[in-house]
Amino acid sequence: MRRTPVLLTLAAIVLLGAAFVVVVAARPAPLADATTPERATAEAAPATDLPAVSSAAVGPLFAEGQHYCTASVVHSERGDVLLTAAHCIHNGEGGGYLTGVTFAPGYHDGIAPFGYWTVSDELVAPGWTASSDPDLDVGFATAHQAGTTKSLESLVGANLLATGTPFEQPITLTGYPDDSEVPAVCRNTTRKQDTFQLRVDCAGFPTGTSGGPWVTGENPQTRLGTVIGVIGGFEFGGDDADTSYSSYFDTDVLALYRQTTART
Repeated sequence: MRRTPVLLTLAAIVLLGAAFVVVVAARPAPLADATTPERATAEAAPATDLPAVSSAAVGPLFAEGQHYCTASVVHSERGDVLLTAAHCIHNGEGGGYLTGVTFAPGYHDGIAPFGYWTVSDELVAPGWTASSDPDLDVGFATAHQAGTTKSLESLVGANLLATGTPFEQPITLTGYPDDSEVPAVCRNTTRKQDTFQLRVDCAGFPTGTSGGPWVTGENPQTRLGTVIGVIGGFEFGGDDADTSYSSYFDTDVLALYRQTTART
């Protein structure tokens, strides 16, 4: 599991009693071709005080004063949409959405160069709320900062979102380990784990890196590209810090994205 166990326990206590009764239809096979819902119109320049290997659009999620998961900005018309693992924002079967969560884009060495953003409008698939389906371990949310007139995306940039992509692709993987104040970054090629799961071998991605984006076609200057996965899915992202998993991005993920952007 790539999420801090203590937060799971606390959230379970707070949200005890929440129940969901959902009928989940059978999921279709992965699509043959990629679908890119939105096109970014501009890319933000990288901040000068960021580590050279990381993107300002990626950062940790905080709760109760500590970071416990990772999220990233994906392109949307209003520029406020975050992508992470479902288990980072919802406790799954028998649970509910976490509260009091903030996002710190570009965070490093105890510094939040763009400040802390309030996470709201969390959304996960019915199959996750009903049964913690590992094939649906993907979640979206929006981010807002009091007193800020510019959108998050205009400040830090955003990755495009793609669904139905090939199982094997070169990616850049980024995540924030619980015991580190700088992101872990790795580049390798994804592989098929099963029909609805991807895997990648990258050393040094322990607890805290859940929700970290899998980005292909990365721009070497902005570190932005197209996100095709997040650490999550099988074993909540993996019990081995050297191998990570992701739910396959298909029509279910596209539907969640569209629901999120429709209400922002």
